[in-house]
Amino acid sequence: MAFSRRLITELEDIRKLQLPYFTNIQVNQSNFLVWQGLIVPQEKPYDKGAFLVEITFAPEYPFKPPKVIFRTKIYHPNVSEDGQICLPLLQPENWKPATRLEQVYTGT
Repeated sequence: MAFSRRLITELEDIRKLQLPYFTNIQVNQSNFLVWQGLIVPQEKPYDKGAFLVEITFAPEYPFKPPKVIFRTKIYHPNVSEDGQICLPLLQPENWKPATRLEQVYTGT
């Protein structure tokens, strides 16, 4: 499947980058569309914590955006009360299939 190749490539790329703020990426063995990782902020006031994040990809990925949800409680203006990241980049009307997952984490 095309989405599998894309996701495998993105996972390999993210692991190669060794991003200090996105670590310990785990893929659900029974469902490759669900990943978990730790966001480890480098800037205050969040620099003392690590936050578990779950990424769920639609089977239509990259044509539909992933859902990114904080599983660790965090108070941030771009995160809803239920932990969902609320960035324009992740809205279906703004999502572009060329967008890479590392762009989601860097906000670029």
